[in-house]
Amino acid sequence: MATGERPLALVTGASDGIGYELARELAERGYDLVVCAEDPGIAEAGQAFEAKGARVERVQADLATHTGVETLYDRVRSVGRPLEAAAINAGIGVNGDFARETDLDAELKLIALNVTGAVHLAKLVLRDMVAHGRGRLLFTSSIAALMPAPFEAVYGASKAFLYSFSEAVRNELKDTGITVTALLPGPTDTSFFERADMEDTKAGAGRKDDPADVARDALEAMLAGKDRVVAGSFRTKAQAAAARVLSEPQKAQLHRGLTEPGSADK
Repeated sequence: MATGERPLALVTGASDGIGYELARELAERGYDLVVCAEDPGIAEAGQAFEAKGARVERVQADLATHTGVETLYDRVRSVGRPLEAAAINAGIGVNGDFARETDLDAELKLIALNVTGAVHLAKLVLRDMVAHGRGRLLFTSSIAALMPAPFEAVYGASKAFLYSFSEAVRNELKDTGITVTALLPGPTDTSFFERADMEDTKAGAGRKDDPADVARDALEAMLAGKDRVVAGSFRTKAQAAAARVLSEPQKAQLHRGLTEPGSADK
């Protein structure tokens, strides 16, 4: 990195929620940005990050597709500077009974974004980081990665994949100077619950963590090179602690109480 040049960071899912706060926090910490989201709100978000002093490349792309990931990566490369940090954050959820209610196409798109797109983008980003001998990578997993997730069966499995993948790749890269960090947030005040049709669940209707607090915890852990961070409130950290001692059926039942449709009224 040239003397006086701002470091460059990538954030996906940056138009709102945790991704928006990750990008905002990075801009405030002196990073220039490449930000991506599927929706046109990424343009307005980019203006907010520029107001923090960052140079911003905005990319509207569907990272559930091969073309979308390649389009984003081409824009990153076009900046002509190596990534110092990347937050692979974009993700979606699907709520409901897997065998009797949910839509298969929606679940396959979830896998395409949360798993396939994340692996695709990580492959490209980490290859470049290895070539430059430095970098920090953050995956947004979930507290749901630590337990079976009834009524979010595919979502929970996708986040468990990301958590395992993050830890494995981190170990592979332990002698390179590159670190990989998994973010495990609990229920956070974003549009996730509305998009996943979870507003009538206990998790969707209950108290949620501030995405700005989650993003701050995440970046501090990433920049410190930690392997994972359970971000947000004491309640979320208590859930993570409980996951270490409960059996899998007990954890599944605990999760069911939070995500079963109609549980907000129970």
